[in-house]
Amino acid sequence: MRLSRCLALLLCVVSGAALAQSYPARPIRLIVPQAPGSASDNIARIVAVQLSQLFGQQVVVDNRPGGALVIGMDLIAKATPDGYTIGYAPVGALAIGPNLVRKVPFNVLTDFQPLAQIASNQMVLAASPSLPLKSVREVIDYAKANPGKLLNASSGNGTPGQVGMEMFKLMSGTRIVHVPYKGGAAAIADLMAGQVHLMMESLNSATPHVRAGRIRPLGVSGPKRSPALPDVPTIAEAGVPGYEATTWNGMVAPVGVPKAVVARLNAEINGALRTQTLRKRFAALGAEPVGGTPEAFGALIRREHAKWGDVIRRSGSKVD
Repeated sequence: MRLSRCLALLLCVVSGAALAQSYPARPIRLIVPQAPGSASDNIARIVAVQLSQLFGQQVVVDNRPGGALVIGMDLIAKATPDGYTIGYAPVGALAIGPNLVRKVPFNVLTDFQPLAQIASNQMVLAASPSLPLKSVREVIDYAKANPGKLLNASSGNGTPGQVGMEMFKLMSGTRIVHVPYKGGAAAIADLMAGQVHLMMESLNSATPHVRAGRIRPLGVSGPKRSPALPDVPTIAEAGVPGYEATTWNGMVAPVGVPKAVVARLNAEINGALRTQTLRKRFAALGAEPVGGTPEAFGALIRREHAKWGDVIRRSGSKVD
């Protein structure tokens, strides 16, 4: 009996190693739940190019936007778990959207196999140049004295910028009116024009406008200052102690992918993130490559899902 069990275990190890060596034998489909040209799409395509070179097989980006990221994520969850369909998943898809959308056809915590975190980024709380307030502290003091008079734009309901601002309001005890837009470009244009007063937006979208003086940076959302805007304080040091709202993304697969294939995907993703070409292109977008194990990425997903779920419930935000 013991000999039979040992032989079976040895066979599994050998077959798993053989599977990892032969994988991939054909192109890999990388589903991105957002539109071509979006910040997520840009990051995904940079990684796909490097993975194609490392695998010796094409990694083909398949954009499936819509439904608050639900459409693309549902395709990933229901794909055949053989490693030939994987997905790019930002924080909105794994931690924010599932807490906002009433009916989601999958369970983020049980229907996906984490592969590796790809990158982390920060947002910046920016003000219109027409607003006389020049610091986070001044914004809080004005908002408390004039509840409901300040307007904060976002690139849409359910975006990191929206929920990041909801957490800012909860932690600062302020009432600021949310104005959702259908995309960041229109929201930033109105911020520059003074039609809205504040906006929390990703660094890669906002930094060019900050450097050109078209919008005023008040604070970055991460735990430390950003190399992209080193003179801008964190929101925590500027007036809201403990505030932290980073954006992040990673790659996932449907549950059931063989362990050997998960290990191979994780190894090559980490290898791609170490290439100088990728690191230079990430730096231009204000993104920091992360990498790590599937287990570490899974732990991040669980923490952030719980964190943003609490913020969303307390703020009363929802998307039908």
